[in-house]
Amino acid sequence: MLRKQDALDESAWGKSRGLDPERPPYPLVRHLLDAAAMALHLWDIYLSENQRVRIAEGMGLGGEPERARALVGLCAGLHDIGKLSGFQFCSRHGVQHLSAELRADSEKMSADRVSHDVAGMAAAAEVLKGLDFEEDKELKVTQRVAEIIGGHHGRFHRAEDGVSPAFLGGDAWSRQRVTHAAAVHEVLGFPVAPESFKAPTAVLVTGVVILADWLVSQETYLRRRQRELEPSLAEHFRRSQADAPQLLGDAGLMPVPLERKEFAEAYGIVGEPNPLQQSVMDELPTAVGTGKRGGILLVTAAPGDGKSETALEAERVLSQRFGTRGYAFLLPTMATSDQMHGRITRTLLNQSGQNAGLTLVHSMAWLNSAYADEGLAGEAVVTCDGDEAAAGHRRREADMRPQRWLRGPKRPLLAQFAVGTVDQALMAVLPVRHNALRLLALSGKTFIVDEAHAYDPYMQVLLGRLLNWLGAYGVPVVLLSATLPASVSDRLVKEYLQGAGHSTKALRKRVFPAPYPGWLYVNAESGQCTQMSEAQRQEQARTRHMRLGVTVEQVVHGSQGGARNRMAVIERLVQPVAEGGGGTALVVCNTVGDAQETYQRLCRKFDRRSHAEGGSVQLLHARFPGDVREERTCDVTDGLGRKGPRPRRRIVVATQVVEQSLDLDADIVISDLAPLSLLLQRAGRCWRHENHWARYGYPEGGGRPAWADGPRLVVLDPMAGGGTVPVQWGEVYSEFLLGATSRKLAELKDGTISIPDDVQALVEAVHGDGKQFGWDDPGSPAGKAWVAHTGKETAEKSMAGLRAVFRARTVAQLVELHHLEGEEDEWELSTRLGADSVRMLCAFVQEDGRVTLDPEGEEPLPSVSERERVPAAAVRKVMRRTIPVRSDWLHSSDGDSVSPPESWAEHPMLGDLHVLYQPVQAGTVQAVHVGDKALRLDEDLGLVRG
Repeated sequence: MLRKQDALDESAWGKSRGLDPERPPYPLVRHLLDAAAMALHLWDIYLSENQRVRIAEGMGLGGEPERARALVGLCAGLHDIGKLSGFQFCSRHGVQHLSAELRADSEKMSADRVSHDVAGMAAAAEVLKGLDFEEDKELKVTQRVAEIIGGHHGRFHRAEDGVSPAFLGGDAWSRQRVTHAAAVHEVLGFPVAPESFKAPTAVLVTGVVILADWLVSQETYLRRRQRELEPSLAEHFRRSQADAPQLLGDAGLMPVPLERKEFAEAYGIVGEPNPLQQSVMDELPTAVGTGKRGGILLVTAAPGDGKSETALEAERVLSQRFGTRGYAFLLPTMATSDQMHGRITRTLLNQSGQNAGLTLVHSMAWLNSAYADEGLAGEAVVTCDGDEAAAGHRRREADMRPQRWLRGPKRPLLAQFAVGTVDQALMAVLPVRHNALRLLALSGKTFIVDEAHAYDPYMQVLLGRLLNWLGAYGVPVVLLSATLPASVSDRLVKEYLQGAGHSTKALRKRVFPAPYPGWLYVNAESGQCTQMSEAQRQEQARTRHMRLGVTVEQVVHGSQGGARNRMAVIERLVQPVAEGGGGTALVVCNTVGDAQETYQRLCRKFDRRSHAEGGSVQLLHARFPGDVREERTCDVTDGLGRKGPRPRRRIVVATQVVEQSLDLDADIVISDLAPLSLLLQRAGRCWRHENHWARYGYPEGGGRPAWADGPRLVVLDPMAGGGTVPVQWGEVYSEFLLGATSRKLAELKDGTISIPDDVQALVEAVHGDGKQFGWDDPGSPAGKAWVAHTGKETAEKSMAGLRAVFRARTVAQLVELHHLEGEEDEWELSTRLGADSVRMLCAFVQEDGRVTLDPEGEEPLPSVSERERVPAAAVRKVMRRTIPVRSDWLHSSDGDSVSPPESWAEHPMLGDLHVLYQPVQAGTVQAVHVGDKALRLDEDLGLVRG
């Protein structure tokens, strides 16, 4: 217990760097009280009911939420207790204001460089004992609180990695740690230790602590409090509580209730909900029933069947029942995320959610035109004062990390509504910094994953591991897919249920088949399954029925093949569009190089005007600068979207960027051979809105061209007739899947696919777990392809299993969330195998030596002195012109030849760019040799490599 003479010493400082140097640093105890007050406000306002219940249950306080609330506040109020150590001497300004007593007891203190989070973890047991957390009774609880203190900078540590007693100081320092903790303990009402403290619960509490710390560490806020210190700690705490709502609101994290509207008004859609959507509205509430711990909903339907709106209607039901607030809507690519962000924005506005926090969450989200420059500079956050990283590049990156989270009104996953790539969520189950914060962000929302079929085995394992954690937290989950193999959906459902507490042994005896089209709901608590009613399922199938004509064209790549030459076949197929009755055609290529060549040939043949000049032939792929790609995506979606106006003639040449979530309708789709599930996705862009237009009218009173007598997919198959995979395709797709698809297409009866009736069977035939290879001739090319395919899948699954954090209910110590060696951070662990990429800026070297962003030489490359900060607008201008390229393109290059300007070296974004310095001679841009290839940015073609 505390002795009366142990007066609290406010000379111990908590924040110094970035504050007024003419005043004493901000006292540590004040910062601890700020964090505790903010944590209480986060509990009251930011956390969802589901999160509060899970945290209380994990502490053994299921019926005592107020006790759980106070303990969360205590964890936040103790987070920086390790700063009462040798940390105090890392700031000259701070040392000058230390009391004589603390300085006198510092003679034997170690000068070791130790992070204060680790120091706090080491001192936690002593501190908690001083608060009457008895060692013998609450040893596990004490260890858990110590882990939270040690993890508040985003990375958990081992207890045995502690600090030397000398770093923690002598008796005076020990007494002050207990005294500071007692001050926090008192304002919180002297909370007592909980009965238990489960690891998954402690992860969520760590997330609350991190968020609370960051919110009260904003520089402008600290400067104001530094100037106006209240005379007593009790008054200071009351002021901190009064300030918390404003800080939360300014951060864009204040929850906003939506005005739920009728279907058509909510989504801006003409007409009534389709049977699938109506079934979720009518039948899902009964299926959910009185469950209390979440559930998982799998929705299967053909492309274009309104699965996105179905998911949002399901979210209404699930969030109301399970106490979640908002949703995370996650997709496979940045392009699809960008488009969905626009759709969700309109949906929220339709429901009076204009003040709701909505973010676009992917690595380049802030470059989207929806983000204003003033939101990029952000609020400076005083995260640490010298003990978290070495000087130089890593130091700058450590400083920038929270700014990426707290950048004006724009939030990532923490926002009430988040739309982005699934990668950002998968980071939650990789051993990267702040994975606890990501889990906190996701555990309060309904979790929606679109295009669940679009992820490779590596990502499927990571997704399964994330579902396991969400199941443990009782988070409702919605998975959407048009072509998901039953074996994959079954594994994902079982991962979720295992996290919810079902035994592996019991789950092994069960299967979870989903109807197609339709939905399957599985209750997390009971494991009970409910399917969409058969009557509604049949009505959905009838309403959406379409007989897709499939033509397989045997083609030869390159310059040979005569009439079967790939380009000759494409020219013949699009001729009715270009020279006949008009209409729209979508040509989907497997590589950017093929798309560029195809576009050039079609332009020369039919319309020499470029895309930018309004030509009838358009080109879209991923190797355009970001701003150009965004503009071209809008051009394509406007021309081939539902609302129109429809162009009289339009041929869009594209890559895989159009096969997922882009709402396109073409009169004919022509595609390179691809795995069958992806061909079905591409075919989903053919006559996508026919049923809607047939009922409500075509845009501007038009219609299909006379030559388009039905939906038609043409597959350009180089493997037909014994051919091989083109060399330039490389490893884009598995040779085994391509071969299996080619053989399956050859077996189609009458050359048609009945949608949706045939879809699931076709997917299972190529992508399912069934027997797919006859071993009569294992040395055949097909046999070798099968061995290579299964070996690669096994390796990817194994790699994901090794990298992912452990399943929620198997975690004993929080350090297991960072089980890999080293200081792995988000840029060091990938959510996609083989997807390592870098961002390249294509700059132009003028004849007078100036380096510019444009070939005309009118926009100079931004450059600043060492002490200046690059303006946010300049950073945006540069980054919006970058292009993602494979990192192995640069392996054989001279590093200096593609290095950014020296003045960018310390910038956390610009410093990581690779710059292609293209000479401009007589107004013509010259190619640059990088390794054995030449690179050149062409205004019309994008980045050309050859």
